[in-house]
Amino acid sequence: MNWSEQVILVTGGTGSFGKKFIEVMLHEYHPAKLIIFSRDELKQHEMRVSGFNHPSLRYFIGDVRDVDRLRRAMHGVDLVVHAAALKQVPACEYNPMEAIKTNILGSSNVIEAALDMGVKKVMALSTDKAVNPVNLYGTTKLAAEKLFVQSNAYAAGTATSFSCVRYGNVVGSRGSVVPIFIQQRKNGKLSITDERMTRFWLTLEQGVRFVIRCIEQMSGGEVFVPKIPSTRIVDLAKAIAPEAKLEVVGIRPGEKLHEVLVHEDEARSTIELDDMFVVQPATELWFARRWQDKGRPLPDGFRYASDTNPQWLSLEDIRKMVAPFENDATVTP
Repeated sequence: MNWSEQVILVTGGTGSFGKKFIEVMLHEYHPAKLIIFSRDELKQHEMRVSGFNHPSLRYFIGDVRDVDRLRRAMHGVDLVVHAAALKQVPACEYNPMEAIKTNILGSSNVIEAALDMGVKKVMALSTDKAVNPVNLYGTTKLAAEKLFVQSNAYAAGTATSFSCVRYGNVVGSRGSVVPIFIQQRKNGKLSITDERMTRFWLTLEQGVRFVIRCIEQMSGGEVFVPKIPSTRIVDLAKAIAPEAKLEVVGIRPGEKLHEVLVHEDEARSTIELDDMFVVQPATELWFARRWQDKGRPLPDGFRYASDTNPQWLSLEDIRKMVAPFENDATVTP
């Protein structure tokens, strides 16, 4: 894949992932054009004045709920990275139709526009909360995954391919607990939901580089899952504020004790590689199954979960991951 010839559109381009993806693209891959598609003119202005003013950048105001605007934005586009979403669990629970309009109908609009405009590749971002979801956010992301995978059937005979990347919590991203713990540290007391809680963790840059790698390898229909470490919420709290008192406040509505990235039922059609899993469509005739000989099938009953993960972050590992946020305890926009 020759990145220097690509015209790339990033939905949600002013968000945590979008900004880091664009930064990496500009510094290392030098695409022909990068289109930042988002609905917030203030965030676009802030990106420009903070240094995102390269000649290859275009700022396009629009909402994924508007399919006509997406079609206009995708004119001449080769690759779409779909990162736009409503992702705050409490906000999605309180505003369910808004979450559905953006995360499900918005994803459908991205698919329709990409098919209509002849986009070659579409990579959508998903989350561990889409696996056996217990909240509306996870449910909408599961539906979005299904839409993107199955849309390869609609793309039969065209050049458009759709795939997804699914990973866990991103350190310091919008809504992350890391900036909250850093703020609470000043008062000597950290609020945790349950001492048993575990989560998958990776840095924003790790997530971006994994997405780039999967774009290069995708054929359409895969859900790519990286092998990433787990951490205990109590270890995260100890690494950030070792002297602070921990106050257990109880699991919030729509929250799991542990997260899952590959569940038992989809494991039957999943291939394991050294550093990732590739979830393949179970029975679709259009999927070429080109991954079969590149990895290993998973054993019956396999489950990739944060509590049984063989890879764990030490306290020192956690401190290194949160260090960049020590001087800025605000949530990344």
